[in-house]
Order: sequence, then structure tokens, then C-alpha cells
Amino acid sequence: MSRSRKRPTRRPNPSRPRRRRTTRRLPAGWDRLVAVGKRSRVGRWLGHQLRRLLTPFSFGVLGCLFLAGWALWSGGVLDGPIAREVRTSSVYVAPGVELDEAAAERIIGNRRLVVVMLAPDADLRAGCQEVTRAAAGTVVLLLKPDGDGYDHYGCALVPGYDGENFGRAFVTELRISRGIDAFPGQPLEAVKMVVLNYDLLVKAGTIPDGARTVSPSLPRYLVAGAAVLAVCVGSTVAYAAARQAGRRTARYLARREALADLRAQLAASISVLAAQLIELDRYYPKPDTVNGRRYRKLAAEYLTLLDTFATTIDPDEVTVTRLIRRAETLSARCRMLADARDRSQTAKTR
Repeated sequence: MSRSRKRPTRRPNPSRPRRRRTTRRLPAGWDRLVAVGKRSRVGRWLGHQLRRLLTPFSFGVLGCLFLAGWALWSGGVLDGPIAREVRTSSVYVAPGVELDEAAAERIIGNRRLVVVMLAPDADLRAGCQEVTRAAAGTVVLLLKPDGDGYDHYGCALVPGYDGENFGRAFVTELRISRGIDAFPGQPLEAVKMVVLNYDLLVKAGTIPDGARTVSPSLPRYLVAGAAVLAVCVGSTVAYAAARQAGRRTARYLARREALADLRAQLAASISVLAAQLIELDRYYPKPDTVNGRRYRKLAAEYLTLLDTFATTIDPDEVTVTRLIRRAETLSARCRMLADARDRSQTAKTR
């Protein structure tokens, strides 16, 4: 059995002072500076994030959302069924109640009068509170069948009904339903009686005269204007973009046609140069003369030109023009060799 060797422990040297571990403390006031630095870093981070979020596009989106919410709220998105109906109509008839709504609307006309016919178990006071904002500026009469007559609740929403015109509104609510109990089971006749009471109140000056006007809320006008503006700006931008794209396409097609013409010209120049070299090959088979060496040099340059033309992928106008000039230069040199050949043959015949 092997014995495990224990690691010898170091004994403290009594002659050597022992070091004590102490926590490093900051000078007085530095802890506050560190805290401020941390807060400043957090503040810088938050400021950076806010700068990223608060862009013109973000402001535009927030403005559109605010405008849409305002339009929905002013348009009655939170209204009940009675308020939604009387916002644009003078008569509301609850389901299950017998009343010709179209005939009642013709009887009322454009007066500032709203008649609400509810079910026998409905709460008239709650109905008045529901139509307070939707039928503002009108006289609302809530009715429901009650035995041999009608249970009614007047709600005069004329301007200042809760202030300086409180007395007139109170009188209107009392007198607007006078005489309707004489027509049980005849709701249209009761509506006619209500209209007569309304006209008497107008004639007496208790309520202001005038026709009821139903106009969309301001946010709807803004939304409609924004929609029209968006259509106009969008169509203008689309037209300008299409026009610019058409111009670019026309320029691109023109460049392509010009490049195609240049390529055809280059191919023709190379073909002519090849024919000239083939014609000269019969007269300069050996490079032992000056013209023979010139011909060999022309042939090598032709091969270099042909290799450049074959290996160039999608050359541009500048490259093709340079190759055409090179081919024309070589062709001119071929013509010079042909002229030298003709002169030599003429001298031999003489």
C-alpha cells in the first residue's frame, strides 16, 4: 500500500510581518461621483434610445394615431345604439316597438327635436344620459308605452341648459310632452303632438329657432383632407418616379442600341482585317524581309486583338471604341503592306 504524502504546511515566520487584507475605500465624496456617473450613463443610454425613437416618422405615426383616435371618439365609437342612431337621425325606435320611423322623421323634419321610442322596461333617465353628447343642441323626448298612455322623460339639451338657460330648459322639458297621453296606441299622432308643442315653444321664444344640422366632426375633416393630400402627394410622387424610371430606361435602351452598333462595327472591322491578313499571307510566307516581319507582327497583333475581344465580358462603349480604333489602325497598316506589294510587283513588270 502506498502512503499518501501530505503537503507540508507553511508555518508563519515570526520575524516577517503578516499582511492584512483590507477593503479598498474610496476617498470622501467619490461615492457620490460614482453614483452620478452611473446615473449619467443611464441617462445617456435613455437619451440615445429616445433619439432613435423620436424621429420624424415616429412623430408622423403618433400624429396619425392621435388623429384617428380623436376621429373615432368624436364619431361615437363608444356610443350606445341610441346615441349612434340619433347622431344622424331625429327618431329612434327600439326593437319590438311599433312606430313608422320614416313617417315620424318626415313629421319632425329638420327641427331640433329628437324623439326616442323605447321598450316598456327601458330606463328613460339612462337613455337621456346616453344621448347627451350625440344630440347636443336639440330637445330630446324619450317615450315608452305605459298602459293607456306614455311614460315620458324630457331632455332639453339646448345651449346653456345647465347654466343661464336652465329655466327655459326646465320649462321645455315640462311642456314638450303635453297632450301625448290622448293618443294611446297611436305613436305617430303622439309625435305630431310633440312637434306642435315644439313649435309653440319656439314661437314663445323658450327655445331658439333654427334647423338641425348634422356635420361631421373636425377630425373627420382632417382625416379626409389627409387622405386627399396623401392621394395627391402619392400620385405626384408615383408620376415623378415613373417619369424618372422611363427616362432612365430610355437612356439605358439608347446606350444598349449604341453599344450594339459599336459591337457590329467592331465585328465588321475585325472581319475586314482578317480578310486583309489572309490576302497578304500569300505574298509574305517567310519573315526574311522587312515587309514579311511587318506582316508577322500584324498577324500577332491581330491575334491579340481577337483574344481581347473574345475574353472581354460585357464590354462598355469605351472598350469597344478602343478595340475599333485598334482594328482600324491594323487595317491601315495592312493597306500599307498591300500598297508596298503592289509597288514591288509593278517594279518587277517594268
